[in-house]
Amino acid sequence: QVQLVESGGGLVQAGGSLRLSCAASGRTFNSYAYAMGWFRQAPGKEREVVAAISWSGEGTYYSDSVKGRYTIFRDNTTNTVYMQMNALKPEETTVYYCNADLELFRLCMPSVYNYWGQGTQVTVSS
Repeated sequence: QVQLVESGGGLVQAGGSLRLSCAASGRTFNSYAYAMGWFRQAPGKEREVVAAISWSGEGTYYSDSVKGRYTIFRDNTTNTVYMQMNALKPEETTVYYCNADLELFRLCMPSVYNYWGQGTQVTVSS
């Protein structure tokens, strides 16, 4: 089992920036090359993938809505994946989650996952 702990959320004005962190741990995580992803779920909507990154960092994915504003990167020495969010918009107010998978493409299908961390709240004021 992989344990995930998200942090870095908070309150920011529209146009501002935040950097989210996701610390992964667990015997399984340390034994395999996991891709990581960030997700969000607005009230009344399905959880969606925002960005994802391969274990090596060479492969990345961004949803169209965040391209050019968000950057996902990771530090494998600390098992942490980050997401730098710039030019934030009020409609991006929600809880953000991370998850891990051995296959990068599967991170684009958040409905397959049963385990989620507690998430971190991002609130963007107008």
